[in-house]
Amino acid sequence: MIISRQKEREELLQALSGMQRVFIVGCGACATACKAGGEDEVFRMQENLAKDGIDATGSVVIDEACHIMRAGRDLRHHRQAVDEADALLVLACGSGIQSISSNTDKRVVGGLDSLFLGNVRRFGQYEEKCSLCGDCILNETAGICPVTTCAKGLLNGPCGGMENGRCETDPDIVCAWHEIYERLKRQGRPGVFGRTVAPKNWGRRGKPGRHNVER
Repeated sequence: MIISRQKEREELLQALSGMQRVFIVGCGACATACKAGGEDEVFRMQENLAKDGIDATGSVVIDEACHIMRAGRDLRHHRQAVDEADALLVLACGSGIQSISSNTDKRVVGGLDSLFLGNVRRFGQYEEKCSLCGDCILNETAGICPVTTCAKGLLNGPCGGMENGRCETDPDIVCAWHEIYERLKRQGRPGVFGRTVAPKNWGRRGKPGRHNVER
């Protein structure tokens, strides 16, 4: 899940400066779960903008705003309201914003900041576990990603600052490498500690990323 949050009011109004009418787009997937861009947030955004003299010509919450074809279809279904707007205000992650911008010549304003790819601890609590580096070593680190969960992103840890299994950057955080060691120990295998890990092959994370699933 992509974790996102709404931009500060002042920043958003600055981005909308000079606009009188906007069409608001929300996302029914990640942004809805984060309480940043679902039906409720779109409605509240419409109310708040009205107080600042900006009218909404209409709105839509796309099931998955990052779905380029679906975004285009839904915008076509609201063509008149979109045409009447000075810009489209998108309450979705950066991927969703770009799906919308690829389907219209209208100005597109992002209303959210994308934070990270998150795991769900429980409703409303999200934790970053993966950095999408494209070169996983999870099989050797007992399913714990040091690139993400180690504050320093170390591939050969732990660092000298670890104390009593806690990270030196924040004593409330368990050292990722301590967790890796203890889990591997319980599994009875050396894992990543059986070798020196070479520098990360960032070439596997070519940008922009593309992946086609064969049917």
